[in-house]
Amino acid sequence: MAWLKANAFVLSLFALYTVLLAYHAMEGRRRTRSVADYYVGGRAMGGVSLGLSFFATYSSTNSFVGFSGQAYSYGAPWLLLMPVAVVFSIMAWVVVAPRLRRFTKSLDSVTIPDFVGFRFGSDSARVLAALIVLCASFLYMTAVFKGIGNLLEVFLDIPYVAAILVVFVVVMLYTAVGGFVSVVRTDVVQGVVMIAAAVLLLMGTVTAAGGAESIDLVRDRPATRHLFRWDAAMPFPVLIGIVVAGTMKFVVEPRQLSRFYALEDERATRRGMWVSTLAFLFVYSLLLPVGLYARNIMPTGIDDTDLVVPTLVGSSGVFHPAAAAFLLVAMVAAAMSSLDSVLLVMASTCERDLVGMWRRRRSTEQSVLRETRWYVALFALITALIALNPPGQIVTLTAFSGSLYAACFFPTIVLGLHWRQGGGAAVTSSFVVGIAVLLGWKYLPAGATVHSVFPALLLSTLVYVLVAALTPRNAAAQHLFAGTGASAP
Repeated sequence: MAWLKANAFVLSLFALYTVLLAYHAMEGRRRTRSVADYYVGGRAMGGVSLGLSFFATYSSTNSFVGFSGQAYSYGAPWLLLMPVAVVFSIMAWVVVAPRLRRFTKSLDSVTIPDFVGFRFGSDSARVLAALIVLCASFLYMTAVFKGIGNLLEVFLDIPYVAAILVVFVVVMLYTAVGGFVSVVRTDVVQGVVMIAAAVLLLMGTVTAAGGAESIDLVRDRPATRHLFRWDAAMPFPVLIGIVVAGTMKFVVEPRQLSRFYALEDERATRRGMWVSTLAFLFVYSLLLPVGLYARNIMPTGIDDTDLVVPTLVGSSGVFHPAAAAFLLVAMVAAAMSSLDSVLLVMASTCERDLVGMWRRRRSTEQSVLRETRWYVALFALITALIALNPPGQIVTLTAFSGSLYAACFFPTIVLGLHWRQGGGAAVTSSFVVGIAVLLGWKYLPAGATVHSVFPALLLSTLVYVLVAALTPRNAAAQHLFAGTGASAP
């Protein structure tokens, strides 16, 4: 009873938020009449909502808990993540979105692996792409679960296991019921909430640290002076690799690219680009310095930077209880806005590109929807169990997930949309080389000074180009390039 009384306000906010999720879930279910509705919103959604969704689905607890706290140990060089994120956001909307929207509509594609299979005429490439999506998604979702588990454990003083269970049940239910429409509608609300929370988080931290000028104390203090060197925590090329791996996902990650499937027209694409890019610019400018200012509040004693923001939010001397409650709910919202999208991508990939490929009988739309909802529940449960004993920190898991997508999907998506050449052999070869280099690079002498994403991306792209140039292209997909000005053979 004492616990309920002490947390009455935050629990009330959670209850209101849960009601909102339930409403969006039912609205999504009402508007879902086909597989395309459930997977990609019927390809008829506006740019403002999808731009906010593009921002919100990426900016989960990885951003509010992982990225915000990381400058505590990585120092000022970590702030470079903001301009890199802006560059990749623009690249995604300009280089990938227009053609991906048109190509996938023409192919009746609703997942990235089935686009790979259709575009390159290869079932083996499609299956391998699906397996990569599932593997990378498990890593990413584990990071998100860990972030929200740490946050609820510190703030509400509840067991980590109980926190994971609550998030699992809520996200699993509303995602399974409402599908893509529910996810995007919820993301819009969550995006607005996260923008307000970013302002509040930085203002409260800076005030508690002694004002904006207190950053000079961190720079001058002998114990923290190193945080303002380029090699504050590691060789600079390794840090840049982590930054690139974490943000290149805008261009290649299925949960981000699924927003492009749903765009209704070119005007929506332009609007989406402006909305999402400005949101990243504004919010990341606020979030990334938090860890540095936290050094004036908690100079030492935090080895796990994933606990920096939860500790700040849970400290009575930093935030007013009402502000802390709002921040907690906002960060839970941030987590859910990523978990729902990844769950939907995993479930649709499994149903359409793995199980669906081997069916001997034709399934009805209703049976496909029903099975996809069961896969949402299954993958949510598996990830929650993994998160009980996570294999790494938030930024580590996020960076490896991003590296896997970058090494495998960057040449396939970008070159596949803009170059006529290339078939199944080019794609599968690129996948295999990218994964091999990503896993083996650390055992080479340069592994300690250069992040594995760079050689993996370079070699996978070179292999794709070489094999594509030497093997026949997929003639069945060449109609996609008509009138686009794409590279001729």
